Amino acid sequence: MTTATSMAAQGSAGAVARALTLFYGIGTYLFFFGTFVYLIGFVGNWVVPKGIDDGTPAASAGAAVAANVLLLGLFAAQHTIMARPAFKEVWTRWVPWHVERSTFVLLATAILAVMAWQWRPLPESVWRVESPLAAGVLTAVSLAGWGIVLVSTFLIDHFELFGVKQTVSYALGRPLEPPRFTERLFYRWVRHPLMLGVLIAFWATPTMSQGHLLFAVVTTLYVLIAIQIEERTLVHLHGEQYRSYQRRVSMLLPFGRRRQD
Repeated sequence: MTTATSMAAQGSAGAVARALTLFYGIGTYLFFFGTFVYLIGFVGNWVVPKGIDDGTPAASAGAAVAANVLLLGLFAAQHTIMARPAFKEVWTRWVPWHVERSTFVLLATAILAVMAWQWRPLPESVWRVESPLAAGVLTAVSLAGWGIVLVSTFLIDHFELFGVKQTVSYALGRPLEPPRFTERLFYRWVRHPLMLGVLIAFWATPTMSQGHLLFAVVTTLYVLIAIQIEERTLVHLHGEQYRSYQRRVSMLLPFGRRRQD
């Protein structure tokens, strides 16, 4: 094989690799976004084929609780471990940088999809708001919580967060700019608006079943633990800039800590 032929073959292989990387990143993102939309319907029992109170009940309430906590715990463990810098340092020895985030998103999304599929309903009501107006307000608040979640991802860097930016940069042969710390909109009021939006979305409901309550309680506990871990990571990444932010802005609730350094 001549040198020119060898170089052409390498160039062709590189083009295929870039195209496959782009396909992988975009495909993973579409899988995530579809699952995210489904999860909105799942938690609210809206439109989707199987809501949080639908499906075949487990043999007993204890079995349902155990299965559901296991599913939520699997997501929490994957999300917590794989997002840590120490794990990434080892993980990226085998997984290239341009697909590392997409792979993380793919695994997290797959677990969420399985959770929604295998969730065991506990449909007995804990509370039910009878007033149509109050029920409508609670539904609107829940949807607003989901909106806060989505908008918060764009305030960070939505496509970097879900791996698309990395795969596009690789496919186009461009260097990837690292995400920068910014304080915009919700992030001026709380340090973790995305997590606040999740809690609002899960707790604001006109009908709270036992299964929905279990879901909300377990995810709230996870959020409170995950935030503490994430704070340490952000201090490690951004140093004094983030420490100053901690002193000025509340962690989860939009009040307190408004002093300037």
